[in-house]
Amino acid sequence: MWTWFYKLGSPKWFFEMSNRWQPWVFGLAMIGLVGGSYWGLFIAPPDYYQGDTQRIMYIHVPSAYLSMFAYLMMAIASAIGLIWRMKMAYIVSVSCAPIGAAFTLMALITGALWGKPTWGTYWEWDGRMTSELILLFLYIGYMALHYAIEDTQKADKAAAILAIVGVVNLPIIHFSVEWWHSLHQTASLSKLEKPSIDEAMLWPLLVMITAFQVFFVAVLMPNIRNHILWRERDTRWVKEEVSS
Repeated sequence: MWTWFYKLGSPKWFFEMSNRWQPWVFGLAMIGLVGGSYWGLFIAPPDYYQGDTQRIMYIHVPSAYLSMFAYLMMAIASAIGLIWRMKMAYIVSVSCAPIGAAFTLMALITGALWGKPTWGTYWEWDGRMTSELILLFLYIGYMALHYAIEDTQKADKAAAILAIVGVVNLPIIHFSVEWWHSLHQTASLSKLEKPSIDEAMLWPLLVMITAFQVFFVAVLMPNIRNHILWRERDTRWVKEEVSS
């Protein structure tokens, strides 16, 4: 296990491994996204109350889930970087930020588009929407802080601390619909009881969530490789890789 852990911390090993797996991961993501989208948009039944408007759920819910998942991964990588001083962990953290911000923005936009016909407004300052917006600001703040500091090591540490502190916002996003009065419905999937969503809608939603996760990995890999090439640009193996 520890051998694998230290291999993962090697920029050269990760670069070569991810380069081999990239086409397969991207292919799986495309199959899942196309299949899940078709299932959710054309095969799954419309909602009893919302009709076809509900179909935006197959984009909004996975986007919201990935917005938190990417931030959690970014924070964990930051913690690993601070504790074990692994530069690959910092690279992963920095690479997660723009992708997570994109998912967060997508969740906010699709949520607004879903909210207008459902609630009669694009935006409401309830707990869930506000905390999700704060998540976007955390992503932006992380990237701004990191790229504002010229010294890479200092930038990594400063941004890592911000990422770890910002984790407190994740349970607020998740439990906001239970803690405060909200326009959002309570949890339909992430609860101990049986999911309160019909199986005809549940399965395509689960496929889309899984496909979004695989897609996240697919777009994360080249982003990590780009950061590796930049940070390791003075090493011999990178010069050989670039010249080949």
